[in-house]
Amino acid sequence: MLKPLSSNRWSYETAAHLLNRAGFGGPPSEIEKLAGLKPDGAISALLDYEAIPDNTPNPDWARPDPARMARLRDINQHGTPEEKKAAQQQENKQQNLWVLELRGWWLQRMARGPRPLQEKMVLFWHGHFATSSEKVRETYYMWRQNELFRRLATGNWQQLLTDAGKDPAMLIWLDQAQSNKQHPNENFAREVMELFALGEGHYTEHDIGEGARALTGWSLDRLNQQYVYRAGLHDNGEKTFLGRTGNLDGDDVIAQIVAQPQAARFITAKLWNFFAGQYPTDELNTALAAVFRANGNNFKPLLRVMFGCEEFYAPDIVRNQVKSPVQWLIGSVRMLECDLPPTLVSYGMLRQLGQDLLAPPNVKGWDGGVTWITTNSLLTRYNDADALVQGTLPPLTANDFAKKPGGAGGEKAMKALQRVRMGGVNLDKILTPAERADKDLLVTALEKRLLQASLKGEQELALSDFLNSKIKLTDADIHTAIRLLMCTPEYQVT
Repeated sequence: MLKPLSSNRWSYETAAHLLNRAGFGGPPSEIEKLAGLKPDGAISALLDYEAIPDNTPNPDWARPDPARMARLRDINQHGTPEEKKAAQQQENKQQNLWVLELRGWWLQRMARGPRPLQEKMVLFWHGHFATSSEKVRETYYMWRQNELFRRLATGNWQQLLTDAGKDPAMLIWLDQAQSNKQHPNENFAREVMELFALGEGHYTEHDIGEGARALTGWSLDRLNQQYVYRAGLHDNGEKTFLGRTGNLDGDDVIAQIVAQPQAARFITAKLWNFFAGQYPTDELNTALAAVFRANGNNFKPLLRVMFGCEEFYAPDIVRNQVKSPVQWLIGSVRMLECDLPPTLVSYGMLRQLGQDLLAPPNVKGWDGGVTWITTNSLLTRYNDADALVQGTLPPLTANDFAKKPGGAGGEKAMKALQRVRMGGVNLDKILTPAERADKDLLVTALEKRLLQASLKGEQELALSDFLNSKIKLTDADIHTAIRLLMCTPEYQVT
């Protein structure tokens, strides 16, 4: 169990699998670079990302703004109904613009940033903690949480749970900012056990109530936009939580949760499922949890073992994970070496495909896996593939942007699309003259770039029939061939 992968098995295909799962895929040159290393070296190139400079600038508004918060507070407390309405409309408009910018900022980091594994982990933690901007309604908090996940992406489990619980976005999302000793709010106490760290059946309703009491005092300074501990709101009485008794506080709650053996098993199973595409067997998860515990509940040593073990490269794992919409979009632009569509287009595409970044569907996040694939979503992927390759706008409607069907925001977005321009695929960049002139070389090059495997059966026949019907390949023919390959079942998995 967890036997290291032999260097003899390391190849272009296994390197591609690592890059697809531990990142978002990439062009042949990136895969070949990893394939030229030994497994340990390839894993380190992705995992030890702290050594790689990342000079991505923050959005201009990504900082506390006490003056704006004070102005909004004063209007809310002393303004006329008309002034309150006008201020709220202006604030909503501003927040909508900022959250769209935040989506684009993050998508660009995934598509072009120097640390793909770090961004893949940020995506995992976003789905795990599943905080939505639609309730938080303060984009600075959403950016701050995104940065928290980036800072602790492969760090310590207890620190991440603690810092995530004290994060302003989470304090609002699960109503902890409203909790006090007279009326302890149980939302975070429940979800930190049920959804974040233990799973159902590993705590009691009594633990939820006692945990909520212990967590009182964790609050939010809305003016300065930061976590604050309010001792006057904390319940100083004795509590018993998961078998531990005393005047417990929020830090004690997190520490006691992480001390449970189930806490390791819960998170290692979720990580394996995210990266491997299926939940581990009990035997495999026991081994993963043991590695995690032995390394002080730190994620980096666990991931190093996970990405280096034979089980991760088993036949039922490789090319058997349905691409999430984000993986599909980011992976496509990375493999095709084309520009990411403008933010408004990318947002509409992902929303259509079922993964609205910064707005998960509920506290459980996205179900993932085969739920990403439906008849409608497949057709949308095919249309989006054509848009990426040709550089044309995908078929989007106002409802693909509006929070509610028929919403005014969707109409405004559609008007904005009239000014959008797409780039498309530069064939000179991704194919040699020989590959563009020879049909067999073309198919081999596209399979290597987009699938890291060969087409089979009906898909292979359909592509061959199309190419064989052409006497001389034009750019339009090659664009169509790329699109046809991207519409195969093989391209929907990684």
